[in-house]
Amino acid sequence: MQRSFLNVSPYLLLVMTTLFWSGNFVLGRAVHLDVPPVGLSFWRWLTALVVILPFALPRLKQSWPVIRQHWLILLVLSVFSVACFNTMVYMGLQTAPASNSILLQSACPVIILMLSWLFFREKVSLLQGAGMLLSLAGVVVVVTQGSPASIVDMDFLNGGTAWILAAVFCWAVYSTLLRLKPTELGGFAFFALTVLVGVIVLFPFYLYETLNGRPMPFTVTSVASVLYVTIFASILAYLFWNRAVAELGANRSGQFIHLIPVFGITLAVLFLGETLQLFHFTGFALIFGGIWLATVIARKPA
Repeated sequence: MQRSFLNVSPYLLLVMTTLFWSGNFVLGRAVHLDVPPVGLSFWRWLTALVVILPFALPRLKQSWPVIRQHWLILLVLSVFSVACFNTMVYMGLQTAPASNSILLQSACPVIILMLSWLFFREKVSLLQGAGMLLSLAGVVVVVTQGSPASIVDMDFLNGGTAWILAAVFCWAVYSTLLRLKPTELGGFAFFALTVLVGVIVLFPFYLYETLNGRPMPFTVTSVASVLYVTIFASILAYLFWNRAVAELGANRSGQFIHLIPVFGITLAVLFLGETLQLFHFTGFALIFGGIWLATVIARKPA
C-alpha cells in the first residue's frame, strides 16, 4: 500500500520536499519573534504524532521485534532528524539572517559526500563532484546578490549561524546513515517511530524553555505555523524524502537541497513583495544545471 501511495518519480518527491522545507525556513524566520523555537518544534512533532499514531500503531506493534533488535540505529536516526535538525534550525533563525541560513543549508550535500566516504568508503565521481560545485556556485550567486566576493564579509560566527551549522551536520548524518535502517521496518512505521522518539527527547527542552520565560502562545499565528510545518514540512516532506533516499541514495538526493534557496526566494517574492533580479535567474540556472549534471548525466554509462 505504501509503495503504491508513493509510486511516483523520486525526483518529483525531492522537488516537493524542498518546496515544503523552503516554506519551513521562511516561516521560521517570519515568526521568530512570536513563536519560541523549541515550542514550535515540539508542537510541530506532537501534532504530527497525534495525526499519524492511530494509523501507525498497528504497524509499530507488528514491527516491535525489528525495532527492539535495531533500537540503537533507530534511536540515532530519530535524534539526528526529528529532535535535533528542526529545533536547531528554529534556534538559528532567531538571530541568523535567512540568506546565511540558506547558504549553510546548501552545504549539506558536501557533508553527505564526505560522511558517505568516511563511514562507507563510497566513491564520489568527478561528475558528481562537478555538479555539486556548480550547484553550490549558483547558491552563492543567489545569496550574495551576484557579488560572490561579498561572502567574506558575512558573519558565520554568531550564535544563530552556529545553530544552523549544527543542524546541517545533523541532517547530513541522518541522510548518510539512513541506509542502515532495517529493511523490514516499513517507511511509515519508521517515520512514526522517529516522531515518537523526537517528541520524547524534545519534551524536557520544551519544558525548560517554557519555565524560562518563553511559553508557547496559542494564537492564530502560532496555530497556523504549527499546522503548516506539521502537514507539509513534517509528514509529507519526511515520507517523500525517505522514499527518495531509499531509491536514489543519499548523495544524489542531497543535491536537491540546492533547490531550497530557489524556492525560498520565490516564496519571498510571492509573500514578502521582493523582486527578482538578474542574479536570481543566473543562480537558478547554475543550481538546476548542477543537479542535472550530478543526478542525470552522472548516471549515464561512459
